[in-house]
Amino acid sequence: MWIYEKKLQYPVRVSKCDPMMARFLIEQYGGADGELSAALRYLNQRYTIPDQVIGLLTDIGTEEFAHLEMIATMVYKLTKDATVEQLKAAGLGAHYANHDRALFYNNAAGVPWTASYIQAKGDPIADLYEDIAAEEKARATYQWLIDMTDDVDLQDSLKFLREREVVHSQRFREAVDILIQDRNTKKFF
Repeated sequence: MWIYEKKLQYPVRVSKCDPMMARFLIEQYGGADGELSAALRYLNQRYTIPDQVIGLLTDIGTEEFAHLEMIATMVYKLTKDATVEQLKAAGLGAHYANHDRALFYNNAAGVPWTASYIQAKGDPIADLYEDIAAEEKARATYQWLIDMTDDVDLQDSLKFLREREVVHSQRFREAVDILIQDRNTKKFF
């Protein structure tokens, strides 16, 4: 189903060790509106979506995994040279005690990821509106993350991810229009 190129979708650079920023970025790793939740939501919803837009959910769901990989890379780069004292000062002491520097699917507050983050109603239009909302929430979170760092290299990657959320939201809006137009078309048998 996939062809994997051993490179990130967009380059990830960071200019300094910043465990606090890593802690905040974890929101997009294992939070309710993060990349894992989005990927699983879209790939799950595709089974009950009409054929006209099934490819869209597959494509965007797959791309969300690429974004997850970018977030993981950012967190790794922001913490790889951090001391245990720096990790503790950033509020990552409990994470370090449980996982060392390994990533774990939780949000910025340390709440573990849960499948309840994945919404699927089975009604294509309701699901697509949920997807639009998820993309807009992710866009907002990326903007707030951009605002929280002065690392221009990190901001560059975050801006890329923010813009992809905008594109995904637009594509889901187009899919809603397609399905509404199809629903309103008289069917002759």
